[in-house]
Amino acid sequence: MSSQILETLSEEETQNFAIQCADEAVKGDIFLINGPLGAGKSVFCRSFIHHLVDKDIDVPSPTFTLVQTYDAPKSTIWHFDLYRLESPEEIYELGWEDALQDNILLIEWPERLENLKPAHYKEIIIEPIDDESRKITLNIKKEI
Repeated sequence: MSSQILETLSEEETQNFAIQCADEAVKGDIFLINGPLGAGKSVFCRSFIHHLVDKDIDVPSPTFTLVQTYDAPKSTIWHFDLYRLESPEEIYELGWEDALQDNILLIEWPERLENLKPAHYKEIIIEPIDDESRKITLNIKKEI
């Protein structure tokens, strides 16, 4: 697994990191977005989606719907928020198998997947330092 660590000093810098990830994203990429409540997971996802789809579209957090999809020129983006998932198997009711078919996935609260976590992914860990600053770790795990 390879890692990269950076510190962002503002929400705008966190958004810029999301844009960089979106620029580099390709079909089949799975981003696991980790961090405590209020860390900036939704800020990251919203910026990523706005950059690839349209900066003026509404990008609500899928906290209650659990998943939202967006058609982008690169690929369909599936944005999951698994905070309210009660068991990992519930992910199948959300179209999990379809999502894994050559799309880009953004998954908030990926620990809820437990043993269903994919074999390859890009993990983004966002840790608040203070109100604006964040430590962001990017881990890339590829199948062996």
